[in-house]
Amino acid sequence: MNVIATMSGAGRRCLKRWATAAALLPAICCALAGPAVAADVDNMRLWAAPDHARLVFDLSSPVEADVFALENPDRLVIDLADSRLATDSGALNLDGSAITSVRTGVRDGDDLRVVLDLGRRVEPRHFSLSPNDQYGHRLVVDLEYPGESPVDDPIETMIRAQQPDAQPDAPSGQVKAAPHPKRDIIVAVDAGHGGEDPGAIGGNGTREKDVVLDIARVLKRIIDDAPGFRGVLIRDGDYYVGLRERTRIAREQKADFFVSIHADAFSSSRPKGSSVFALSQRGATSETAKWLADSENRADLIGGVDGNLSLRDKDEVLRGVLLDLTMTATLNDSLAIGGQVLDRLKRVNPLHKPRVEQAGFVVLKSPDIPSLLVETGFISNPQEERRLKDPSHQRGLAQAVFSGIEAHFSRNPPPGSLLAWRRDQGRGQASNEYRIKPGDTLSEIAARHQVSLAMLKQANEINGDSIRVGQVLRIPRS
Repeated sequence: MNVIATMSGAGRRCLKRWATAAALLPAICCALAGPAVAADVDNMRLWAAPDHARLVFDLSSPVEADVFALENPDRLVIDLADSRLATDSGALNLDGSAITSVRTGVRDGDDLRVVLDLGRRVEPRHFSLSPNDQYGHRLVVDLEYPGESPVDDPIETMIRAQQPDAQPDAPSGQVKAAPHPKRDIIVAVDAGHGGEDPGAIGGNGTREKDVVLDIARVLKRIIDDAPGFRGVLIRDGDYYVGLRERTRIAREQKADFFVSIHADAFSSSRPKGSSVFALSQRGATSETAKWLADSENRADLIGGVDGNLSLRDKDEVLRGVLLDLTMTATLNDSLAIGGQVLDRLKRVNPLHKPRVEQAGFVVLKSPDIPSLLVETGFISNPQEERRLKDPSHQRGLAQAVFSGIEAHFSRNPPPGSLLAWRRDQGRGQASNEYRIKPGDTLSEIAARHQVSLAMLKQANEINGDSIRVGQVLRIPRS
């Protein structure tokens, strides 16, 4: 049935009016909207880091972007829809980055094409940022350099540390004592923020990212000057490092301790003082769950560590217990070191809180590295802002942080460290102690003191057969 034919004349006229209005609607909307306004690229900023570079386009309005890589030669193409360049791309400082030159041109009449000539292959990713208090619309293009080593699994790390360095064919207890490594204790120093992220900004324009990098560099020099210690900077320039990337770098450097340096801020200028944070128990619990979820998908965890140990037969509960034990021990060490640092900070700056606080900061969530976050002062407080820029005050803060770290590790030196070797030099004189000499084996030591090999291992918490010259063993009573 023809429905329109059955309608009254008034109904047909009404329907025609609606159809006409609907047909005109797109044209009316276009007329109201006016011509599309091209986005201006007002500025281009580049931050170069050792493992990546970040290119930021400051825009007058949002844009659609297409980013893709080309080979032979290596290039990265960035197409910005309906955009025009309103800055000098030649003024971009390319030092330290994989970019060798920048070329720009117009594409399809209205689009802007930016071509980055590269000195190496990159893995690009890009995203847009909405305006904030400091910047307008932005397009961020990250150039990540492939080939970085993967993050070690904390369970693997713990198990690997417990594995003996024994010769595979040597009988139990027959491995000769190896030279003591006398290794340095490695402290990873993390300057917060960086690059596109300035952190807090004081009333006089002081940027957190700048003062904390100054303090971090001073702290590294102090660490390096102390026998038995070595400092590693997580970032050593004005570039941003992802929060979990910071702990990855620390683990890659085999850090014994991680400290992140920051400057606090508040809406009021009155708060002042330094603070020290360790990971909260809730943060530790959630991180344990996350690591377990990640580990479930890792073939190397299920298949074994270096082919020597398999966790294939270990259930999820056991893996959880192992990681929880690691996390608990790490958190306890963090709190102990935090107390030492706080005790020394109060001698150079007022404390905002009298005890170590706990929070779920991402940079503190390394399951196997004791970690602290130090808020050196309130950059929003005019007096502390001024002091945070003072080199002598920066050195005082850095010295206080290191003194707390040094006090802890002097009493609790990691195995194989120079500090552990020095501690053992004053031991071995008692009748129930024995200092290992070159050529010694556990079996020979056990026989010489008329105790079983199993008892000797148990008394000294030795899981394998490896021993080191200068190491002091406790001889159990048979």
